[in-house]
Amino acid sequence: MSGAGRAKAPRTANQEARPEPRFDELVHAPTRLSIMALLAAAEWADFKFIRDNLDLSDSALSKQLSALEEAGYVEIRKGFVGKRPRTSARLSQHGRTAFDGHVAALQRLLRLGGSGVGTV
Repeated sequence: MSGAGRAKAPRTANQEARPEPRFDELVHAPTRLSIMALLAAAEWADFKFIRDNLDLSDSALSKQLSALEEAGYVEIRKGFVGKRPRTSARLSQHGRTAFDGHVAALQRLLRLGGSGVGTV
């Protein structure tokens, strides 16, 4: 009998919530990974907050945010508070999916290593 007539088993909520493990070279770079991890924990984060928490220069953070924005991983919001410019960033849905998949891939590697992680 062919599989065409078989009904698929319903997915559990836990199965649907798990991202597909997938390495992402853009996310993997340490500075971008740090930025995305910080943004994953916030709705919006001010440029100054990101810069200060990750100990980055303005130019380094701008460069990394631009790369992430160009890839569609972050959204940038520019505005003013009084007369001062204010820039904020957040993960886009695409960025959250990429980040979650990258973290899942790293976790899978750690599980594969089991208790052998850190031994020579």
